[in-house]
Amino acid sequence: MPALVFDCDGVLADTERYGHLPAFNQTFAEFGLPVRWSEDEYARKLLIGGGKERMASLLTPEFVAANGLPADPDGQREVLARWHRRKTEIYTAMVADGRLPGRPGVRRLVDDAHHAGWALAVASTSAEPSVRAVLEHVVGTGRAADFTVLAGDVVPRKKPAPDIYQLALDRLGAEPDAVVVVEDSRNGLLAAAGAGLPCLVTVNGYTEHEEFSEAALVVSSLGDPDGEHTTVLANRSAARPGGWITIDDVAALLKEA
Repeated sequence: MPALVFDCDGVLADTERYGHLPAFNQTFAEFGLPVRWSEDEYARKLLIGGGKERMASLLTPEFVAANGLPADPDGQREVLARWHRRKTEIYTAMVADGRLPGRPGVRRLVDDAHHAGWALAVASTSAEPSVRAVLEHVVGTGRAADFTVLAGDVVPRKKPAPDIYQLALDRLGAEPDAVVVVEDSRNGLLAAAGAGLPCLVTVNGYTEHEEFSEAALVVSSLGDPDGEHTTVLANRSAARPGGWITIDDVAALLKEA
């Protein structure tokens, strides 16, 4: 059985700009921290895999001393856990309120893949409650039940390390030549490539200028017949997409691989 594995943030929905960034900033405000990430600052933080890890980048000795935070590792882990727990609550509430619509073509392609007999999975460095909330919102609760969900701290190293995709292969019982990954960032692409998996990249506003030379296919979005159409940005595969990405296009990436 072939498998289609999606990243979450920036792939299923444009969650970074409209979800995670405001949730981080609201969390900082609630905890009285003098931090408000701008879009440019957050774009740089996205180079760090994982929400807790992005928050941890704040904990320089100067910031810790200035804000009365614990200086010991155990104390800092506890503080980060509280911050991240609250940030996840804020973010999942935003998703439940319908403030993060799915990206074009995701639900259509997921349905087509399911009916064509493909296994479905999500592999993300975000917290599992956040990932499940987005997945259910974008593809529906019923279809979300068909997914294997791998998220958060299930692997020791986060993207760009290949660990999450190696785990996906194990959980799906799949061979690398039967799996296609859908990513939106260079870190995600490197993780997929490190696991030996062909990658379809759908760029977004944060990632459109990144380097994707290892990708089989790079597009503006998955596209929809009655909505936004796909623009092919780079194609190193046997696929010949039209106005939207089909499951046949995805299958062509396996042939090329």
